[in-house]
Amino acid sequence: MIPKELAKKIRRIQIYTRKAVNDVLAGGYESVFKGRGMEFDEVRAYQPGDDIRTIDWNVTARTGEPYVKRYVEERELTVIFLVDLSASGAFGSVDRMKNEIAAEFCALLAFSAIKNNDKVGLIVFTDCIEMFIPPKKGVSHVLRLIRELLYFSPRKTRTDINGALDYMGRVIRKRGVVFLVSDFLAADFAKSMRVLARRHDMIAVSVTDPRETSLPNVGLIELEDAETGESILVDTGNARIRELYANLGQERSARLTQLFGRMSVDYIGLHTDQDYVRDLVRFFKTREQRRRH
Repeated sequence: MIPKELAKKIRRIQIYTRKAVNDVLAGGYESVFKGRGMEFDEVRAYQPGDDIRTIDWNVTARTGEPYVKRYVEERELTVIFLVDLSASGAFGSVDRMKNEIAAEFCALLAFSAIKNNDKVGLIVFTDCIEMFIPPKKGVSHVLRLIRELLYFSPRKTRTDINGALDYMGRVIRKRGVVFLVSDFLAADFAKSMRVLARRHDMIAVSVTDPRETSLPNVGLIELEDAETGESILVDTGNARIRELYANLGQERSARLTQLFGRMSVDYIGLHTDQDYVRDLVRFFKTREQRRRH
C-alpha cells in the first residue's frame, strides 16, 4: 500500500505537471523531439529516380546489381530517465529536496512523452543499478515511474555515473532521448557519456541546492558528506571561507557547462529554489532556435 501522504503528493504532481504540459509546454516537446531522424527500413533494388547517395555499395558489389538503402521517418520515440538517487540527492534547504525536484521534472517530461504516444523508461542508479523499468506507454506506467522516484529506497549511497551510462548502453539499443538527471557530484564520466551520446540524444540535467553554492553567516557548523559520511567543521562567520565556498561552487558549475559543451550534450540546470517548468521552457526555446538555424 502507498502511504496516504505519498498518494497525495503523486496526485499533486500529476495535476501540476499535466496543467504545465497542456498550458505551458504545449507543442514544445513535439517540436523539439519529434521527427528528429530517419530509421533504416530495408535494402531494395535501385529504381530510376532514386537518389544515388542512398546506394548501398556493399550490397551492390556483392550482388552485381545496384541496391539502395530505404529509410522511414522515426516518429515514435523512446524516452529514458537515467536518475541518480544517491544520498547527496536527499538534501534540500528550501521547500523540496533535490530528489523531489528530479522526480517532478521527470514527471513533467513523462506526461509530455505519453501525450505524444512515446514510450518512457526509467533507470535508477547510485554506485550500482538500483532499478530498471523498461520503456512503455500509458498514464498508469508514468504514475508508477513517479511513485518509484519518490518512494524508492536505494541500497547504496554513493554515485557511479560511468556504470549507469554503460548499463544504459547495453539495455537500450534503439536510439532514444536520454535525460541523465544528477547533481553530478562524481568524476570521470566524460568518456562513457561521449560514447552514449553518439547513439542517443543525450540531455544532462543537474539539480543544485542554493546551499551547495553559498553559505549563510550562521557561525560554526558541521558539514557532512551524505555519500561518504565524512564531516568537517566550518566557520561560516569567516567571510573568506564563505567566499571560497561560493567560488568552488561556481567553478564546479562552469566545469560542467564546459564539459557538456565540448561533447555537444544539451544541458539543463535545475535549482531547488527555482521553477523547473521555466527552465524546461527555456531549454525547448533554445533548442528549437538552434534547429532552425
